[in-house]
Amino acid sequence: MTEPLLEINELKVNYQVFGGDLKVLNGLNLEIYPGEKIGLVGETGCGKTTTMKSILGILHPAARIKGGEILYRGRDLLKLKEKEMNDLRRQHMSAIFQNPTAALNPVFTIGQQLEDAIRYSFSREERLPKKEIKARAVEVLNDVALPDPERLLKNYPVQLSGGMKQRICIALALVTASDLLVADEPGTNLDVTIQDQILRLLINLVEERKTATIYITHTLGVVRQFMDRVFVMYAGNTVEVAPTKTLFDNPVHPYTKGLLQAVPKLTGVEFSQGIPGRVPEYQRPPAGCRFHPRCPDSTAFCQQEKPGFVEVEPGHQVACFTGGDS
Repeated sequence: MTEPLLEINELKVNYQVFGGDLKVLNGLNLEIYPGEKIGLVGETGCGKTTTMKSILGILHPAARIKGGEILYRGRDLLKLKEKEMNDLRRQHMSAIFQNPTAALNPVFTIGQQLEDAIRYSFSREERLPKKEIKARAVEVLNDVALPDPERLLKNYPVQLSGGMKQRICIALALVTASDLLVADEPGTNLDVTIQDQILRLLINLVEERKTATIYITHTLGVVRQFMDRVFVMYAGNTVEVAPTKTLFDNPVHPYTKGLLQAVPKLTGVEFSQGIPGRVPEYQRPPAGCRFHPRCPDSTAFCQQEKPGFVEVEPGHQVACFTGGDS
């Protein structure tokens, strides 16, 4: 079987704040294979963006890695020197962030930002001449379906719409990410029609390039339509992992079932149901399974021990004491 491109094992991340530590990631496990598209889903505040920043090595200075490993082609990213991590980010992995306006520097033109990304994605010995760099910038803007790319290279971000800026961010990410792309809810700040265009464009490009993609979202419809596998995350833990069709046809963890029941129904026959309660406070998280205060199937044992993964069918794993037997 193919080795994972990226593998996260028992990753623990805390944030130092006034009054104590926020214990955000609580032994996270995740893996992605070359060319695979996975969806990382969960409520706001579950630690999805912290996971992304841990992979890329761009955590806030208040963050502290308390345990675990992040293996990229067998190398632990947490042990790399800054120069080695910079080389990986320049040539092998990249990210698309939620807010395209914040991701682009307002004082530089699109051309300056895109051409710099292309220039520094090569080593000093391999760098392209200026004409080739500009030609590649024009080519990548064409790839993301932006009109009149030569004119756009002279524009500043403030002169572009939200949808155009997000396409620029996709171009910036794909011009360097040959192996792994992490997309953190890239359509959040766009209207629904533009969101759909951006998502379809992104999926087509990563499939053409065979780029492994971690798509972070709370929109289950996107995951169901485009992803190969789904990782369901709750309060800093992965609670269920399965191929997309399997997860939607046969959810096992009570949290996954709650997420699916919360999706609005178009039939009008029944109302969608929410999950009572909220994501726990990370400064004083509950013992045992972090979902037990909200879980309808919780037992006394759930309040004492953190559940490990159980395989309920090939490729389908769940971290639950009660759901694994259902």
